[in-house]
Amino acid sequence: MRAKNSKKLRDDALYGWLFASPWVIGLLVFFAVPLISSLYFSFTTYSILQPGEFVGFRNYAELMSDSVFWKSFSNTIYFVVFFVPLSIFFGVALAMLLNMNVRGMSIYRTIFFLPTLVPAVAMAVLWMWLLNPGFGLVNGMLDVIGIQGPAWLGSETWSKPSLILMSLWGIGQSVVIYLAGLNDISQDYYEAGDIDGASWFHKMKSITLPLLTPVIFFNLVMGIIGAFQQFTLPYTMTGGRGTPADSMKFYVMYLYDNGFKFFKMGYASAMAWILFIIVMALTALIFYNSKKWVHYQGE
Repeated sequence: MRAKNSKKLRDDALYGWLFASPWVIGLLVFFAVPLISSLYFSFTTYSILQPGEFVGFRNYAELMSDSVFWKSFSNTIYFVVFFVPLSIFFGVALAMLLNMNVRGMSIYRTIFFLPTLVPAVAMAVLWMWLLNPGFGLVNGMLDVIGIQGPAWLGSETWSKPSLILMSLWGIGQSVVIYLAGLNDISQDYYEAGDIDGASWFHKMKSITLPLLTPVIFFNLVMGIIGAFQQFTLPYTMTGGRGTPADSMKFYVMYLYDNGFKFFKMGYASAMAWILFIIVMALTALIFYNSKKWVHYQGE
């Protein structure tokens, strides 16, 4: 009997691996092998056209003295520091507004979600027209109230805030996640708050926000990862140049330039691993600190 059960377990395991093999093979071929290869290439002068030679940490040392690298890194940090908190603040605020029991709310939810369906390139073209300093709609509306609008994308000072504004326009996906989190909060907590005479503000402060922290935590991690990989919008709007004065040159844009324009694939691989380490370190830090501020229902 024991031998029969053992054979059945082996057969079940074999069938399980057979069914899972397409995903396992795909994971190895498309993720594991490129990951290990990029780590090796980061220590070489590999350039796609030539195999290159092993140079140790020279690529990393050159990056530390590369002014464009530091400029792209500072631009990316600027975007992460401002966009991620603002996206969380506006995302939660919009979700709370869209969670109200108002007639026609499904229409409003659809309107706020629609920008996420617009392709990034089309969104870049649209906002380039809206923020045009000469005939753009935004500056036109500012002129009506007597304010002279800035050059926006043509200004070194306003280019990154303009990009943050565009990115905030497309936070509908995170708003949907916040809405799901709000609907998951038990009404028993609010009823208990009503019995205690709690105001709307106190219920939001003591019930809604604490119980929404798991969703905020998820969007925080995903937002940081996505912000560090900002590429499509600035690349489309500047034609890959990062103008003006490299103020729109982001980390992944410079990585792309090194890998596919200058064919310095070893150099680009080193940049990719530095980015990977930074994102992993920040993610680990957030996970470590989450115990202090993330609250789950029933705990």
